[in-house]
Amino acid sequence: MLAKPLKVLHVITGLTDGGAEDSLYQLCNNDRHNVHRVVCLMDAGQYGPRFNAAGIEVVYLDMPRGRVTPTGLWRLWRIIREFQPDVVQTWMYHANLVGGVVARLAGVKAICWGIHNSNLMPGATKRSTIWVAKACGALSRVVPSRIVSCSQNAVEVHRKLRYAAMKFVVVPNGYNLSLLTPDAEARARVRADWGLDDDMPLFGMVARFDPLKDHANLIAALAQLKGLGWDFRCALIGAEVDADNAELVQLLEDYGVRERVLLVGRRSDIPAVMNALDVHVLSSLGEAFPNVLSEAMACGTPCVSTDVGDAAFIVGDTGWIVPPSDTRALADHLALALDEHADMPTWQVRKQRAHQRVVDSFSVQRMIDGYSDSWHQACHV
Repeated sequence: MLAKPLKVLHVITGLTDGGAEDSLYQLCNNDRHNVHRVVCLMDAGQYGPRFNAAGIEVVYLDMPRGRVTPTGLWRLWRIIREFQPDVVQTWMYHANLVGGVVARLAGVKAICWGIHNSNLMPGATKRSTIWVAKACGALSRVVPSRIVSCSQNAVEVHRKLRYAAMKFVVVPNGYNLSLLTPDAEARARVRADWGLDDDMPLFGMVARFDPLKDHANLIAALAQLKGLGWDFRCALIGAEVDADNAELVQLLEDYGVRERVLLVGRRSDIPAVMNALDVHVLSSLGEAFPNVLSEAMACGTPCVSTDVGDAAFIVGDTGWIVPPSDTRALADHLALALDEHADMPTWQVRKQRAHQRVVDSFSVQRMIDGYSDSWHQACHV
């Protein structure tokens, strides 16, 4: 017997291009049981048009990045009072703080915070974000009923920040496997667009240009591979990963791999891109639950990843895990992948295992069920 439908009001900091934003979109777009409404503290960002196209109602408070305004807080309080949600689910630190406190003041008892980050490194993370994360730790005993984390690693990080340990629930991100699936036609189309033969080994990394993604580590590893005589290409996909990025272009020139690397920039057809790759690489210094690994694997693309966040849990025995910032280890494991890729029957088995791991563990329905269970628990605290 299905639990009763709930009215859920989601409060998210912004709708830029990220994992939390995609998880919220997948949740609202695929959950046919509960009623969802979304409030964004900032503007529409990259994901706003996707929510609009799917008919998901979003109210934008248009508060400046990193700042709250009295008008925005008042509008949020009024929205909560008018919608009368059963549950308020917040997403990311600023929304946890602002949305959680305003929801409490508006009389909501069932509040679930969302943790989608395990990177709180000075220098790589804004000081204001670290401050808000720590402030939430102090309030975690009184504001949320449950704290939903996308990764076990993030739970451990936040326990050290004195978050209320007993309130945590781990709900891994889920994926729409009707879109993320092996697709030979998409593979051929994208590779033709990029001027690549089907048999050219192609690495790729889908990641915005950000110190935490450590593009320099990947580029240094590619240089080592080139020095060993391997033939390959590598596509870099994401915000600011294009020929206009002088810092990135200079890195490629300095390491002597400019002719091996395609600077693709932002793409909206990620399933097709993942199919075009032979191996997805993640060279990050830190992650929580890196969606790109699951997205690649769902398309049958094995992964080489640094051991960050829940990467090892996601990849399982279907790919390769290396220490962060260890260029030699990364290059060695990229070479292992190239060596196995040359043995097509063995490679096809690995591709199938990668796809099946996502099917078994990270479907969007499993994510919906996990959130729904958390919401019902919050309603009965």
